[in-house]
Amino acid sequence: MKENSIQVKIAGRVYSPNVKKEEEERVRQAAGLINERMDIFEKTYAVKDKQDLLAMCCLQFATQSLEPRDTGTNHPESVSEKIIALDKFISEHLDKEK
Repeated sequence: MKENSIQVKIAGRVYSPNVKKEEEERVRQAAGLINERMDIFEKTYAVKDKQDLLAMCCLQFATQSLEPRDTGTNHPESVSEKIIALDKFISEHLDKEK
């Protein structure tokens, strides 16, 4: 796939990463999230050094990426429980029709 150079502004500086067309919007959204988070940190902690704000953003995003996600597919026991409950539900309704 061909990559395009786009421009994003983070912490007041312009960067030109090469990204695939289908990733372009996500990269722009990510830059926006970083800038929003930096603004929040700057107002909350009165930190003026952009380097410190970027480090705080990196730490928060990295921590979030390490959190386990409950998508339902990673927990076979919850799927089994749902199947059992569904089976019970169907059986009860079939019994009522008899």
